[in-house]
Amino acid sequence: MKAIRSCVVIPIALLLTGPLLLAQDKASSASKAPSVSLKLQVTIVEKEGEKKVANLPYTFFVKAGEGGSPWTKLRTGSRVPVYVGKEHGMQYIDVGTNIDARGISAEDGRFDISLNLERSWVAGEVEVPLDKSDSAVVDPGGTRFKEPIIRQFKTELTLPMRDGQTSEVTQAADPGSGRVLTIIVMLNVVK
Repeated sequence: MKAIRSCVVIPIALLLTGPLLLAQDKASSASKAPSVSLKLQVTIVEKEGEKKVANLPYTFFVKAGEGGSPWTKLRTGSRVPVYVGKEHGMQYIDVGTNIDARGISAEDGRFDISLNLERSWVAGEVEVPLDKSDSAVVDPGGTRFKEPIIRQFKTELTLPMRDGQTSEVTQAADPGSGRVLTIIVMLNVVK
């Protein structure tokens, strides 16, 4: 008798409480803040002393949600040939700017912007000795050829920002040339 009573009571209890549980699931998913589109402008400024030698702006869009968003990736640059020995010939190295960004909605209309930035550039060349048997890359003088000097800068950071805010987030000096690189980030909510 007890077994029959349990077989009847449990399904009835589930039928009565099921709609309440489903309503709670719908309410919790409806309370999540919708994702917001953000327009980011990342500018790399290079100075040699007081003289500005480069101003490189990059503009792209990022989605910002409560639990984070997928990464937005920007890649721009060139492939530079580098001699790697007579058996292997030439190898190409990517040189340019790589930016990965994502946004997380925070409290009070703020956004936590995660930014990974990598910049590399050719900053001259160096003469490298070469044995005379490899005539394909030998200069007219016969014993040397020029290889590019590739410099690089990398940073990974997370910064809290508001709509319309501009922040100078990183400043670093290149030890080889003395040039100072400054990273400036500007955020706008797309309406």
